[in-house]
Amino acid sequence: MLEVQSLTRRFGDRTVLDEVSFAVPADGMTGFVGANGAGKTTTMRIIMGVLKSHSGTVYFNGTQLADTDRARFGYMPEERGLYPKQQVLDQLQYLGQLHGMSRADARTEALQLLDRFGIADRTKDKLESLSLGNQQRVQVAASLMHHPTALILDEPFSGLDPLAVDSMTSLLAERAATGVPILFSSHQLDLIDALCDNLVVLAGGKIVASGTATALRARASAKHVVVTPPDAGWLREQPGVRVLDVAGPRALVEFDDEGTAQRILRTAVDRGAVTEFAPQRPSLAEIYREVIR
Repeated sequence: MLEVQSLTRRFGDRTVLDEVSFAVPADGMTGFVGANGAGKTTTMRIIMGVLKSHSGTVYFNGTQLADTDRARFGYMPEERGLYPKQQVLDQLQYLGQLHGMSRADARTEALQLLDRFGIADRTKDKLESLSLGNQQRVQVAASLMHHPTALILDEPFSGLDPLAVDSMTSLLAERAATGVPILFSSHQLDLIDALCDNLVVLAGGKIVASGTATALRARASAKHVVVTPPDAGWLREQPGVRVLDVAGPRALVEFDDEGTAQRILRTAVDRGAVTEFAPQRPSLAEIYREVIR
């Protein structure tokens, strides 16, 4: 497990991180979300030792994170760090060797990763000749080369087409299944919802929500879908009911309590047909929007 405890970082008079604490479990992927400037990249840079915090500590498997631990991590920075005029395979081999791999092992691993990402035919191309999406594929491959003990990925899905996203998510899921903690940031909330077992939400340099997807959904405002033909507009007049949306017979509502929900169900049945009356499972995207208001 990767743990961040009470990280604080200032730039001049501006506090960018304010007592930030969260955990990245080793049994799944953790999404790190927040608006631009919320402090996500700064947090990742501190984890990787690129920046120092003014206070706070990062732990890995219960002990304070050391440079020897970081050397075994996979890191994909916000600003891409590969060599534009070097051939793709050559630089992946080189980066693998920097992590202690033999040249032969690094070549084998690079070819396997490039094949997984659908660019095995571009091994001798210079990086700058590739599209931005293919450059992104190579950057992700570089972070995975040495079978890292943890993955810190800053916007890894940016610029990728749907097939590349599928390839990457499959590969990341495989690594997570082996016990590798994975922390990745993304503005693509649909991907966060589809992939993440855990969520960390940062706003203004502070954690405003964190935990498992199940726990966060349980804490979110409970909404119900009510379908009662021919028109659900009568729900607007009911005490204890907040109508969020109505479209003909279908309404999205919030009830003050379970007693109100049961009363509305009985009333709907008395008025005629009820074709649906069910709680709506909030997406992580909806949870994100709710907690940053």
